[in-house]
Amino acid sequence: MTKENKNIKQKTASVISLGCDKNRVDTERMMYQLKLLEYDFVENLKDANLIIVNSCAFLNSARKESIDTILSITKYKDIGVCQKIIVTGCMPQKYAETELADNLPEVDAFLGVGAYDRIHSILDRLYNGERVIDLEDTGVGSFERYITTPQHYAYLKISEGCNFNCSFCTIPSIRGKLVSREIHSLIDECHGLVDKGAKEIILVAQDLTSYGIDKGDGIKLKELIDKLSDIDGIEWIRLMYCYPDLVTDKIIDTIAHNPKVAKYIDMPLQHVNDRVLKLMGRHMTHDKLVPLLDKIREAIPEIAIRSTFITGFPSETEQEHQELVQFLQVQKLDNVGFFAYSREQDTPSYFIKGQHTRATKMKRLNELGQTQLSVATQKNELKIGKILNVLYEGMDFDRNALYGRTQYNAPEIDSLVYFDGTDAKIGEFCSVQIVGVDGYDLLGKKVD
Repeated sequence: MTKENKNIKQKTASVISLGCDKNRVDTERMMYQLKLLEYDFVENLKDANLIIVNSCAFLNSARKESIDTILSITKYKDIGVCQKIIVTGCMPQKYAETELADNLPEVDAFLGVGAYDRIHSILDRLYNGERVIDLEDTGVGSFERYITTPQHYAYLKISEGCNFNCSFCTIPSIRGKLVSREIHSLIDECHGLVDKGAKEIILVAQDLTSYGIDKGDGIKLKELIDKLSDIDGIEWIRLMYCYPDLVTDKIIDTIAHNPKVAKYIDMPLQHVNDRVLKLMGRHMTHDKLVPLLDKIREAIPEIAIRSTFITGFPSETEQEHQELVQFLQVQKLDNVGFFAYSREQDTPSYFIKGQHTRATKMKRLNELGQTQLSVATQKNELKIGKILNVLYEGMDFDRNALYGRTQYNAPEIDSLVYFDGTDAKIGEFCSVQIVGVDGYDLLGKKVD
């Protein structure tokens, strides 16, 4: 480090990670590099010499959150010990050279999605008085990470970028085309995660089901899962972000018969009406989707299916919206997220006629949410009296109850099991008998 940086009595950093769990993995890679530089991480921003915001730019709301966060921390150069502010991730990658650098003079560096591993040299440049904009992608770097999730689970990002071109999505323009990591690299990283206490490995990517196809030898997701499941210490392997068109019989069979793979799949469907799906640039149709769900459930009767849907897409009619409502009522998916369409520049859907008002989108969003809440409550009531294997994760003092998850729920985005009991240790499994329902969540008691 430079002489000036060496003279800092105590190197302290606060790192704020916004957006998805894939972004979190990038944040953890950067934090590992900071630990090598002997930085201590502090929660109070007043105590941080260095503040980093790893931003998200997927939607207007995400960009607003990123900007608001950046503006809120600039004051710590005056009221704290902060010397340098760095903004990383998707937002600088897309906007640093056109908007951010001029409008945020308090920020000392803007780093794109390929710069996380260069934090050492970038800090040298900053402490030599340079303002840095580094958007270069130099390929895959180190995947050593400073884990920020609870000890018992961790995310494993298996690829970067995406080859699909959904008309509403900005990711390909930010993250580029699909680049899959080598299997041996992922195996090595997973061994390290297990050594640190991880029992649940959550596979993430922009599109999990395309893993390996860019190498020219076909999709390799099943091969990767098989090798990961050989690692001692892994209890659950969870599949997130599976593009429905590529959920093959091999993947279904793997979920069904590999005892370490959670009986869970996340397939972002986005809509169910054929006309809207075509406008979205999606290849799925209603007539292909329903048989796919039937096939999955026939092979894995107990599976939990998660999905996400966009409402208020340009020109979506009320009848097409109701088609989605009825789909939810009939198919009874287990975990669902809903998003109001966000009109993003540089995407094809920006130019589609029939853009809806915010009021219309919010009305439809609320109806979908209420529909799914009713479905989830009904499905949960069928679980009363059953004994479930629950991964204990903590104590909710407001409820005066322990809480955890089953294999049918992903962390942070799905529902929980709240239960009474003692002698539980975080990261260990408990047998919990379900005695009640609280909307999306289950209520239970610990049993021997």
